[in-house]
Amino acid sequence: MSTPQTTRRPGELVFTILLLAASTFMLWQAYAISGFESLSSAGAFPMAMTAIMVGSIAYVLAKLFRRAAPAHLVLRLKTEIMPRTVVVFSVIIVAYSLVLETLGFVIASFVFLLVSIWFLEGGRFKRALLFSVVSIVCVYIVFRLIFQVVLPEGLIPEREIIAAIQDLLAGRH
Repeated sequence: MSTPQTTRRPGELVFTILLLAASTFMLWQAYAISGFESLSSAGAFPMAMTAIMVGSIAYVLAKLFRRAAPAHLVLRLKTEIMPRTVVVFSVIIVAYSLVLETLGFVIASFVFLLVSIWFLEGGRFKRALLFSVVSIVCVYIVFRLIFQVVLPEGLIPEREIIAAIQDLLAGRH
């Protein structure tokens, strides 16, 4: 049988507060769907689920406030919560999200995958390049060509290229 934990883990309190804030926001959004019109309204199920989330997280938060803060917080935050890999990869994700619209899906996703795989694989550039090319080609074929999902175009004029290919295949010049 395990003994109950008497101290909080590093970042646990902040993370739980953020979860409570996000869950409360989702509850508000669920309420905005249809309010309390009836139990069978469109927002009833989302409101019930998010209310359960808010209640559960509030309960966990109340228990966390009773525990002592962790010892050696800065050292433990660096090793347990924010190791170098997490920080670098977070920066890569933020950079990707910032350039996606400007560069477009194909270029931004290719560079994101290339840098991510290269970083996580420990500097194997050729392998990262191969995986990135294969992944982007597969994702592009499945989502853009088969399912016809509109992806951010950016620098590559995809619509014009696809239209030209379709015209060429149809025998139109």
